[in-house]
Amino acid sequence: MSLLFKILLVFSILFSYSCAVDTKAEESEENIRCLAKNIYFEARSESMAGWLGVADVTLNRVSSKRFPNSICEVVFQGPKYANSSLPVRHKCQFSWYCDGKSDDIVDIDMYSEISYFVRTITKDTSRFDITEGATHYHHHAINPFWAKSMTKTVRIDSHIFYRN
Repeated sequence: MSLLFKILLVFSILFSYSCAVDTKAEESEENIRCLAKNIYFEARSESMAGWLGVADVTLNRVSSKRFPNSICEVVFQGPKYANSSLPVRHKCQFSWYCDGKSDDIVDIDMYSEISYFVRTITKDTSRFDITEGATHYHHHAINPFWAKSMTKTVRIDSHIFYRN
């Protein structure tokens, strides 16, 4: 094997590794944005415990075999219209995504605070799940059909949490 070939091989391996690291970092950053957006639209007016409850449900779904295995896939789970990337109205896992309202973030300060919160909690893999394994929740003022078949775990702020 020539010296030039060895050098090219080493650079090829290093380049491949750096691309893989960059891809992982980009995926991680995208998942941070997806989780922050989910908390923003589901619980921005709640306490930090409410934010954590929504985060726990999202992360519990990622860990479950019954849901997609990335944060963004969980957040944006739901049927799409044929030949479109638009979600079917009122058929998504998280209502804000397919309620027909704008998904623009208007309170940048609140979104920044939630993003910082998400970065903090996702660094700690040993943290306590305050929802006790919940994979579902709803606002206390509604009574969804699926709630009767699940175990209620906790109420945090205006949301009631459930697990199977």
